[in-house]
Amino acid sequence: MDFGLGEEQQQLKTSAREFLADKCSTAAVRKAMAADDGRAPELEREIAKLGWTGLIVPEKFGGAGLGMLDMAVILEEQGYAAMPGPYLFSSALAADALVRGGSDELNAKWLRAIADGGAFGTVAIVEASDSLAPADFAAVAHPDGARARLSGVKMFVPYGSAADFIVVAARAGGATADAALYVVETKAAGVRIKALKNLDLTRRVARVEFDGAAATALSGGAKLYSRMLDIGAVAAAADSLGGIERALDMAVDYSKVREQFGKPIGSFQALKHAAAEIVSELEPGRALVWYAAHAQDAAAADASRVASMAKARLCDVFMRGADRAVLMHGGIGFTWEHDIHLWFKRARFNESYFGSPAYHRERVAQLGGY
Repeated sequence: MDFGLGEEQQQLKTSAREFLADKCSTAAVRKAMAADDGRAPELEREIAKLGWTGLIVPEKFGGAGLGMLDMAVILEEQGYAAMPGPYLFSSALAADALVRGGSDELNAKWLRAIADGGAFGTVAIVEASDSLAPADFAAVAHPDGARARLSGVKMFVPYGSAADFIVVAARAGGATADAALYVVETKAAGVRIKALKNLDLTRRVARVEFDGAAATALSGGAKLYSRMLDIGAVAAAADSLGGIERALDMAVDYSKVREQFGKPIGSFQALKHAAAEIVSELEPGRALVWYAAHAQDAAAADASRVASMAKARLCDVFMRGADRAVLMHGGIGFTWEHDIHLWFKRARFNESYFGSPAYHRERVAQLGGY
């Protein structure tokens, strides 16, 4: 059995690596980090021209109509480049929610805009409790004719300050257990947004308060919310896979040129072992991420379980690998001037976003019947 990527996906991966090496250098990443909104407009226009923004958008709404495995390939390469901006949150998470639960009218408005790069969305899940459990949500959507009125506060909303719309998880009609997803325009009355400071400057977050804001429900209810947890887990795992590969490459390259006691530090056994430990955890993770993405496309029975397995494993691996990579750089690895900190901080964002590794290990156990 072949557990690798297909020829077209390999070509997509290679072209994405080459494009981002040219258009998303660490200098370009730092420029975006210095911007107030943390975005790179020129890069965003370029990826829209390539069709990345509409990768999973159906063809009838102007997209390519591809699947989550293709998206995981792109996200892996974006993690390798530490690409800033809202792509993951808009073209992967918000777009998937609309594809699965949006009406034709809603999708014609927002999916077309996402696909052509004219607008972007984001997702709002956690609140002050930092819980993904719907029973812990204080945000509630009350029916109001054909629409709903949403009230509550969501925390750490990626690019909430710049997004055109937000896909919000809230309790439906005051229910105590089940959650549903709602689309809210950021310029709607009753929406207040405050940018928050964040460790990872390649990702920006905001606090969003809803006070009776007009909202449109997506069909699917709790099932669609569970799907969003899966997609978020796979997306974070794919980004982490690329991130740890880049951290390893940087550490190995540095150890080949940095000399100590008259020889390259890469010849020292301790550094060889550190690099080998990263590789031993990185390589098995590839198949896990690719299968987790494929399972979403195939609607496999274990899709949710392997999504959580991938999130827990790859984020742990990224954390440990980034730590080792920084140490392999010695003192310079702890400075702002060296680029390794971009991936070190990204590892910490990925670890907490859409549930910690501990949360997803618990989810794996529950889905396995334990």
